[in-house]
Amino acid sequence: MRLLLDTHALIWWLAGDAGLTRVAREAIADQTNDVFVSAASAWEIATKHRIGKLPQAAILAADIAGATAQQGFQELTITLRHAQIAGSLPGPHRDPFDRMLIAQALHEQMAFVSQESIFGRYGVQMLW
Repeated sequence: MRLLLDTHALIWWLAGDAGLTRVAREAIADQTNDVFVSAASAWEIATKHRIGKLPQAAILAADIAGATAQQGFQELTITLRHAQIAGSLPGPHRDPFDRMLIAQALHEQMAFVSQESIFGRYGVQMLW
């Protein structure tokens, strides 16, 4: 299975946070699954750390690529098609990071590892 981690799922995985469900932990740890981290999550972590919303993420914000590579996660770049889909998504959800992650999960046909069940309304396969 191909998994796309929501930003909070990535942070919780790296921190060993109990907020990550057993199902999500097992799926991420399963060596047969390909786990992806979006460039949008790197953007979100760096931005939120800079403005003080993620003060505990200083080490992660300084080297997101290194932290994810150490876990064996793959980088998912943002393409023009991803951007077009994100910009075209219907509904009132305004968070640009979430919209990009939803678009990527849809376009790349990945299961989206997120506690945000509302994203399933966009047709994303959710795993939590």
